[in-house]
Amino acid sequence: MKKNIALVAGGYSGEYVISVQSAETIEKNLDSSKYAVYKIIVTREGWRHTATDGTVYEIDKNDFSLNIGGSKIKFDAVFIGIHGTPGEDGRLQGYFEMLDIPYTSCGMVTSALTFNKSYCNKVVAALNVVNVSKSVHIFRDQPHDPAAILQELRLPVFVKPAEGGSSIGMSKVKTAEELPAAIEKAFKEDNQVLIEEFIKGRELTIGLYKTNGTLNVLPITEVVSSKEFFDYEAKYTPGVSNEITPAPVSADITALVQKTASTLYNKLNCKGITRIDFIYEEATGKLYFLEANTMPGQSENSLVPQQVRAAGKTLQAFYGEVLEECMKK
Repeated sequence: MKKNIALVAGGYSGEYVISVQSAETIEKNLDSSKYAVYKIIVTREGWRHTATDGTVYEIDKNDFSLNIGGSKIKFDAVFIGIHGTPGEDGRLQGYFEMLDIPYTSCGMVTSALTFNKSYCNKVVAALNVVNVSKSVHIFRDQPHDPAAILQELRLPVFVKPAEGGSSIGMSKVKTAEELPAAIEKAFKEDNQVLIEEFIKGRELTIGLYKTNGTLNVLPITEVVSSKEFFDYEAKYTPGVSNEITPAPVSADITALVQKTASTLYNKLNCKGITRIDFIYEEATGKLYFLEANTMPGQSENSLVPQQVRAAGKTLQAFYGEVLEECMKK
């Protein structure tokens, strides 16, 4: 008997399009001999599955089921493919936990924590396993003073929505005059904004996942952008950034990144596929934490699929392992 798998995509954020692209890759690489996959597009208007004949079916949110042709379809597991809210911030995770339906990502608390860059930075800093850039966390409904912020931080700084991905709403600020506009830009995406000191170094990112209780570490990717930083355009426009997998770094740096990422994955209680991003400051030999991404992009050219292929695995085997792992009781 094939297992019924719900592949949820879409979401309520600016990352909707990227999520749909990720879901296409995941759907194409889930073994159709083992899984009956139902893609569910989640929007504020509804959670809907479109059958091959074009008929649209609405999810019954009481038990997360579909009624197709008089038959009730319940799911053995959910493959979460949503970047941003509600699939990466703990909301769907809590819902599926209440319904006792297995799912592929981190749990509700870890998802919520890692989704907020500022709170995650505070927890990671307290673990004392990696450096964290100095930062200031501000809120839309609380007063803030750009001049006071720059008394705490040295320029240049990055200004970004505290909750959000794909570098949407993010700016690099080099002068005091640029800061107010950058804050306003970030507030258009979120009610909270993180302002953090820029660390000059090499951007290194690594994917991790568990199978049979063993933590698997994928090859490291180095991201070299032709732009000021790895923004939305650099991430999703071919040729704007160069992503090198495996990263051309020494054995010592490789070991440092792998060990640090593995410790963070375990200490943050991650599950499923997580990608952890770092900056390696060559001048000091220090590794800085950037963020933990609990629903990293899965489109064909995204970083984790690149790393999976570099590890000599197929995406079908990889997604199958991740799915089977979440269904183990």
